[in-house]
Amino acid sequence: MALAREEKVEVMGRFSRHEGDTGSPEVQVALLTRRIQELTEHLQQNKKDFHSRRGLYKMIGQRRGLLNYLRKKDIERYRALVDELGLRH
Repeated sequence: MALAREEKVEVMGRFSRHEGDTGSPEVQVALLTRRIQELTEHLQQNKKDFHSRRGLYKMIGQRRGLLNYLRKKDIERYRALVDELGLRH
């Protein structure tokens, strides 16, 4: 279920704050969001895959923690990221 290297590089390039940025909250949240989307599609076809479902819940919790951190640290960056990723309907 891991992302292909090309996908990762594309996501990192789009959300990085500077050249070579791989660890900023924006990049981490974007990568987690992409993995969550893939896993959600997998679980729609494999409804009884409870082990992967647990992994999905862990990723959602990790993303939530990063978003909370970013919201406390810089609300404008948080709002821009949420808008760009289409989170929070």
